[in-house]
Amino acid sequence: MLLLLAALLPPGRAAAQEPASEKPARVEAAFLRNFARYVNWPAHAFAGERSPWFVCILGDSHFDDDLEATLRGRQEQGRSFEVVRVARLDQLPACQIVFVDFAQASLRRAALAALKRQPVLTVGHASEFLDEGGIIRLVAGERIEMSINLDQARAAALTIPSKMLEVSREVLENGAVRRLR
Repeated sequence: MLLLLAALLPPGRAAAQEPASEKPARVEAAFLRNFARYVNWPAHAFAGERSPWFVCILGDSHFDDDLEATLRGRQEQGRSFEVVRVARLDQLPACQIVFVDFAQASLRRAALAALKRQPVLTVGHASEFLDEGGIIRLVAGERIEMSINLDQARAAALTIPSKMLEVSREVLENGAVRRLR
């Protein structure tokens, strides 16, 4: 299982190199980058064949400059990365990955409702994130924990590969939660 988790980290970094508890934002940024590698988006999620990945942070960002540093000069599937940070939902441009970082549950639920059925991978760390309609709950503490809402991913026309499911703590599918580890 550790090997599968290490596969989700960028090349040149192994899970054991840096415990998640040392710099959680850096580990989460690495996972956001690799979601672009593993998750499949429909073609209409992008403006053009070479359009960049728009990785957006909505709300109170805990990433500092870790996200920009992780994505700077990188490409996945022939696309570069652009980071966009906004405080409010009405400021959010078209993004492929949105990290929903609102502490207030009502703001998270409103954002997730607005993004529902759009080809957007929503990621967050709130304990209720999957139940609120988020796709991936990612928490980097003593260990990296990832949980996936397959129902919402399918509604957004995103395909989550089995490799990611195998390293997930729990998977929400057909309205039921399966705890995997």
